[in-house]
Amino acid sequence: MSRQRLSTLTILVPTYDAGIAFYVGQMGFALLEDTDMGGGKRWVRVGPAGAETAFLLAQAKGPDQVAAIGHQGGGRVWLILQTDDFAADHARMLAKGVTFEEDPRHEPYGVVAVFRDPFGNRWDLIEFKG
Repeated sequence: MSRQRLSTLTILVPTYDAGIAFYVGQMGFALLEDTDMGGGKRWVRVGPAGAETAFLLAQAKGPDQVAAIGHQGGGRVWLILQTDDFAADHARMLAKGVTFEEDPRHEPYGVVAVFRDPFGNRWDLIEFKG
């Protein structure tokens, strides 16, 4: 049987540069690739340093895609950013202007707080126990 892994998820953004500004500039993700595909299209991948999974920033085209910006999870948290140092990452993200919806919560599984990207997508920043 072949070995598979989840390599890339697509996030709709209003513009490539707005996506890069947030995910690289504020979140501190690495800009893994920014290739001009011609005709105004780019292949832009970002991701946390050392992560196996990256995000493809896709500039929304047409009314259906534009309407889906920030709603890819249907209003639920749909992306989870795991860390091994919640306090440091939370403080760094706050200092960079990331908007948290709540103060950190201590749950049986770890410490977590919900934040939003500027496009409306809801995320968990989480440090699991153990």
